[in-house]
Amino acid sequence: MKTQSQPATRPALDGARIEPRFPLVVDVTVRSRTCGVLTGYTADISESGISAMLKIDVPLSEIVELNFTLPIGQVKVHAIVRQREAFRYGFQFLASAAVQEIIRTACRQLSVERNLSAGL
Repeated sequence: MKTQSQPATRPALDGARIEPRFPLVVDVTVRSRTCGVLTGYTADISESGISAMLKIDVPLSEIVELNFTLPIGQVKVHAIVRQREAFRYGFQFLASAAVQEIIRTACRQLSVERNLSAGL
């Protein structure tokens, strides 16, 4: 039985972030129906999305495939382009439960690493 992917979470009504962001700078490949295959690098990640720096315009609301590496391994996930500011794009994950769990685990690991480096 195939289930449709849903956004990882719903955005807050007041524009506030639901989950914390964690710095993550890795290469990313974006597969777009309108732009083809693009490469760039990520800036940060949360459980619901990721931001990336790209040199070519990707239309807002387009569903793309993202490929990038987390500390716990390679990830391939569909996402919707939610925002753009200059060359920085915000993507909201459209992940299966299995991929969401991988992203959640990676964010927890990044949170622990951030707290350790801050001396907490």
